[in-house]
Amino acid sequence: MDYRDIADRALAARAIIATASMSQKNDALLAIRDSMVANRKQILSANSRDLKAGQKQGLDEALLDRLQLNDKRIDAMIRGVEQIVALPDPVGEISQVTKKSSGIEVGLMRQPLGIIGIIYESRPNVTIDAAALCLKSGNASVLRGGTEAFHSNQAIAVCIETGLRAAGLPDACVQIAPTADRAFVGAMIGGEDPICDVIIPRGGKGLIERVAKDARVPVIKHLDGNCHVYIDAESDIATSLRILENSKTHRYGVCNAAESFLIHEAVADSLLPELNELLENYEVEVRGCEIVCSLISSATVAREEDWYEEYLAPIVAIKVVQSVEEAIRHINTYGSHHTDAIVSKSYRTIRQFMRAVDSSSVIANASTRFADGFEYGLGAEIGISTDRIHVRGPVGLEGLTNQKWIVFGEGQVRR
Repeated sequence: MDYRDIADRALAARAIIATASMSQKNDALLAIRDSMVANRKQILSANSRDLKAGQKQGLDEALLDRLQLNDKRIDAMIRGVEQIVALPDPVGEISQVTKKSSGIEVGLMRQPLGIIGIIYESRPNVTIDAAALCLKSGNASVLRGGTEAFHSNQAIAVCIETGLRAAGLPDACVQIAPTADRAFVGAMIGGEDPICDVIIPRGGKGLIERVAKDARVPVIKHLDGNCHVYIDAESDIATSLRILENSKTHRYGVCNAAESFLIHEAVADSLLPELNELLENYEVEVRGCEIVCSLISSATVAREEDWYEEYLAPIVAIKVVQSVEEAIRHINTYGSHHTDAIVSKSYRTIRQFMRAVDSSSVIANASTRFADGFEYGLGAEIGISTDRIHVRGPVGLEGLTNQKWIVFGEGQVRR
């Protein structure tokens, strides 16, 4: 396959989509939606082909579930496109304009990142989500989905191409890899002249580690979701239990589920027995420090690696700490910089925690499960970043742009 042709087409499309009007981009998105409605049967048929192949290959039930499309899931994909249409367009937004002593006015303008590469596994819904977000934010995109979803992704690609043409935009604005060849990933991220300006990997830890290691362009990513909830000395037991329950048991297999609880010693005796009863109802296994094991008879002693672990399962690590400072040190040592929460009545302690915890989302008196683009009002997200780059946390439309300086003058020259 001629990877250079894909790169050249993306480069040409980048200049066009970057300056497209909001109405033209929205017209394209609505045409994509209409094409998905019209081609629902073809998408389901292609997905059925992928599912049969996956079953034959022995894919596990969890992977098959992520791969599966049905009417309900396609309806959700269509609604997702409509929600992105309703979002404001960040491209061209001007902010922080100030007049300087020289008479010039200086400000910032939002612009697209360029060509965004999305590398992902299993879920065909990511294809339409990623394409729509990149399109609305004025970016060209190159998408490489998992081999197991190849036919589903190609069926969705037809809908995207149809919508782009209907709006008068090049179909190269969104290119979905017409190959399952793993070498294509290398062409996207590496070599002397990578296809993409930015890469966003979505999938298992192995995929993300490989992309992060080999990429020669910036990567927007997170590896793990080892999220913590710290219960402060000045906390309400009922509120604490409600937040701990939701953070851990609402959904085990998501990156914003809590994996570790840190309990201040002042409330450990009163909180832990009730917490144990709650966790037993959900059949959650407890791995704890010595104090936790003395108060919860069914708990096993936590090993060092337990404090680092993203379980994605009904297992939780619990430690009793002497202070908020110890909790902060623990989180910054063992955490994954994803999402960490504090439950406290003390504004001073909350502020200390929020300033010191080095995570992309820090939450006070609410569940870690709120770390989500939709819940944050972004409308949709393309992923979560835990790195120290221009965007951290859930990445929505604005996160797919950066800023350039703009200067207005009236003939001034520098003296």
